Parts: sequence; structure tokens; C-alpha cells
Amino acid sequence: MNDSEKLLESEERIHEFEARIARGEKIEPGDWMPAEYRKQLIRMISQHAHSEIVGMLPEGAWITRAPNLRRKITLLAKVQDEAGHGQYLYHAAETLGATREEMIDALLTGKAKYSSVFNYPSLTWADMGMIGWLVDGAAIMNQTMLAHCSYGPYSRAMVRICTEETFHKKQGMEQVIKYARGTPKQKEMAQDALNRWWWPSLMMFGPHDSNSPNSAQLIRWGVKTKTNDELRQEFINKMVPDLQLLGLEIPDPDLHYDKASGNWVSGEINWDEFWRVLKGDGPCNQERMQARRAAHENGVWVREALNAYAERYEH
Repeated sequence: MNDSEKLLESEERIHEFEARIARGEKIEPGDWMPAEYRKQLIRMISQHAHSEIVGMLPEGAWITRAPNLRRKITLLAKVQDEAGHGQYLYHAAETLGATREEMIDALLTGKAKYSSVFNYPSLTWADMGMIGWLVDGAAIMNQTMLAHCSYGPYSRAMVRICTEETFHKKQGMEQVIKYARGTPKQKEMAQDALNRWWWPSLMMFGPHDSNSPNSAQLIRWGVKTKTNDELRQEFINKMVPDLQLLGLEIPDPDLHYDKASGNWVSGEINWDEFWRVLKGDGPCNQERMQARRAAHENGVWVREALNAYAERYEH
């Protein structure tokens, strides 16, 4: 087969691949897929998995400082869920040929990215509520979309994850509502947490579509069904009235309601801050990576024991 014949065959395969996606079919691990589709999915799913694992840290720090037993049990369950989400997603990426070792190494050496929102500090207990409502709320919007993505293992993992994230969001809402309607000090704590987490939550959806190099192709191949800006606008429209109803003030002096479009129009995000944090220069980047590296090193004996056990019973 000469080069022109190989090119024609490749184009025909891509055409059929895209036709399957257009028909709503799921792409499964054993199916043919373009190399770029596989590459983009590995990048996306592994970064999602890293975000779940690193995302345990801002909240995990408050487990021993929870105000009562009920809150401690709730937070423990949530952090445990996040660890499970990371496992689901690492498994999904492995179906594409990535290895767990490669993905973890990429995270610990700084080659792989994770959501920039987890590089901000959790300073008070009110942050636990605001993270649950804002951060998990933003995650749910993105993950609900991904539950309909074209790659089967990723789509199915999202169904389970979204179910659990819904509880996390409700837990956060309950806490914020109690603080907003509580003592003046409690309301002050809720407002302070909102001031610090509002903008990082908006950044979670990623850069504007015009500055996102991967969005167009991901939408074409059914991995994403909505753009970054569409998801961010839906989030703003949902959150602003709910927070205002509690008497909390959105920390955006340019925020206003546009009657013509029916949208709450946000001021411009500080994209310099977004890229700086994403590249490793955020308030807690070093702290988060040190914690993950320490956990990985402290777990060496567990992995060695599991491998020895597996080898013994394989033979």
C-alpha cells in the first residue's frame, strides 16, 4: 500500500469514526480511534483524575478541626469519595493505554496539570461549605456534560461521579445557608469565603473559547458538548441569584444583569493569575505537590507488599 492509499484509508476511517459519534454511539477501548482522539482523552482524563486526588488536600486539612462529629463524618465521606473518583478516572485512562505509573509520575514531576482551583488555601471552616457549593457545583456542570461524552469508559465513570458530587454540593449549600443566616460573625465568614473562592471557581471552566486550543476538536469528536464559556455562563446564571437571596455579595463590581440576553454578565477574569497558578506559581502549588510526593513515598511499602502478594498467587 503506497502513501496515497494509506492516507485515503485513514481518511475513510476518520469519516466512519465521526459518523459513529454523530449517530450517538459510544467509542469503546477496542474500537479504532484517531491517535489524536486517544491523546486528548488521556490528557483530559488523567488531569481530571489528578484534580480529584489533589482536591482532597484543601478539605482533608479540616477533618481534625470540624466543629462537631456530624460535620467530621460528612467531610470524611466526601474526601473518601474524591479518592474514589480519582481511581475511576485513572482506570478510564488506562483503557486507552496509559499506565498508572506514567500518570502519577507526570503529576509528581509537574509535567501534568490539575485544576488550578486546588492551589488556593482553605482558611476557615466556612471554606468547606463554599468549596462544596461553588467548586463542586462548577465541577458538576462540567461533569454532567462529560457523562454524555463519546468515549464509553469516561462517560460511564461520570455517571457515578456526578451522583456523588451532587451530595457534596448539597452539603456545601447547607453549610453556607446556615452561616449566611447565622450570627453576624458566621455571615462574615461566609462572605469572606465567597470573596476568596468566587473567581477561582469561574476559572475552573478554563480559558475563553478563543484562547482554548483543544475545545473545537473536542466538541467535534463529542468529548465535550458545550464550550468553556457556555458552561461558565450557566454557572454564573445559577449561582448569582441563589447567593444574593442569602444576602451575600458577589465580589465582582462589574457584575450586572442583561435583560436582552437574560444573562448575568460577569466582569473579566484575571487570566494572568489563572495561567500563573496553572504553571505552578499559586498560593499552595508547592504545598500541594509536597503533600502528594510525601504520600507517594510513604506508600511505597504498601505497593511493594501488594505486588509481592500478587506475584505469589499468580504462580
